[in-house]
Amino acid sequence: MRAVAWALAFLACAYAGGLSAARVVLVSDGDSITVVAQGREQRIRLWGIDAPERGQPWSRVSRESLARRALNREASIEDRGPDGFGRTLARVRVDGVDLGEAQVADGMAWVFRRYTDDPALVAREDEARNARRGLWKQAAPEAPWIWRARQRATTGSAVP
Repeated sequence: MRAVAWALAFLACAYAGGLSAARVVLVSDGDSITVVAQGREQRIRLWGIDAPERGQPWSRVSRESLARRALNREASIEDRGPDGFGRTLARVRVDGVDLGEAQVADGMAWVFRRYTDDPALVAREDEARNARRGLWKQAAPEAPWIWRARQRATTGSAVP
């Protein structure tokens, strides 16, 4: 039943012009990729999640997890608009798997609750935390938005 619902949602978005096909050519971190679509590069931030920043514990592991799942693969992109750093916010699927949901379920990212309360994402984060998967193995993992705020306070510069 769930597969049918996803297929119908996918077709509805495609019909409305909300989806495009692309190839993932770079994974910058656990929530940011670069794709090539119609000969043009596009930086994408996975919608609804926030992964550890460079310099934070689990940053490298989170990036590698996303790279294994997406790098050099065909993806469908559901554009959700731009972020404050000029990247496209999007839901991205590879082989039918939502990359943001997968990162959260594997304990490689948090739900970015400042911007979403998507029940599917929240449930996946709760499951990962309860199972102590990924970054939830740490006693008290520091959320990236808190880490960035500390960096801004220390350096005075914005951290995307």
